[in-house]
Amino acid sequence: MTSTVIETEEPRPGILLVRLNRPDKLNAMTSELIQGLHEVLDRVRDDSRVRAVVLTGAGRAFCAGFDFRGYGDAPGAVPDEGRPQAGLRVQEHIVDLGEAFRRVRAPIIAAVNGAAAGGGMALSLFCDIRVMASSAAFHASFIKRGLGGGDIGVSWLLPRLIGFSRASELLLTGGTLDAAEAERIGLVSTVVPDGELLEAALDRASAIAENSPFGVWMTKSVLWANLENPSFRSAVQLENRTQILSTMTKDHQEAVEAFLEKRPPVYRNR
Repeated sequence: MTSTVIETEEPRPGILLVRLNRPDKLNAMTSELIQGLHEVLDRVRDDSRVRAVVLTGAGRAFCAGFDFRGYGDAPGAVPDEGRPQAGLRVQEHIVDLGEAFRRVRAPIIAAVNGAAAGGGMALSLFCDIRVMASSAAFHASFIKRGLGGGDIGVSWLLPRLIGFSRASELLLTGGTLDAAEAERIGLVSTVVPDGELLEAALDRASAIAENSPFGVWMTKSVLWANLENPSFRSAVQLENRTQILSTMTKDHQEAVEAFLEKRPPVYRNR
């Protein structure tokens, strides 16, 4: 499917490639772009045919953040609405993407192909895995625009990914992380040459797709849930329940039989 600001394709079986498509504006966020992402995520949320998703940007940037030259009205805007009301509607329209990313059963891989600034950095943090081109960089630009450095869930996600001190420094200074530093501190899993980025992300998506659909769904679900879990005991209890559910699937039986018979498993999501 192709739209004006979001492109999707299936480059490999079961792998959905989603491309932000405003290259002349460095894929800066507009209401149309954010709504397009919402629609794609809603469409694939429970689609068992989609085994993994790769998110990237067209052209030379991943996403340059909020388009200050013209974001547009969020859905549901009311004529003559006050500035706080309209502003909060826009804010929630963007922030709700965080939950939308988590609700998609298939893991989402960010292929960060250039600048990921402000809200663009937040989009990458919503993803389950981040792969980065060697020339790409994260820019914590919120505070450089006269805003609070914590926005769109970044003040919650970033400390959990790189620690409180590093997150504080980055958000308070509005600093930049190049690819090498992002990999060193664990913000991205892999850095590859620019021309190899998409294939690297697709390879990871294919590796995920080799596993049982239910097992992948439960793994993503437990990882995100336990990121918020206050105790080891409650985390393990959640693992126990999802693990027992997994043992009751026909795909688990197929995996065991395939292992014993020394052959690749054939999963049917049953």
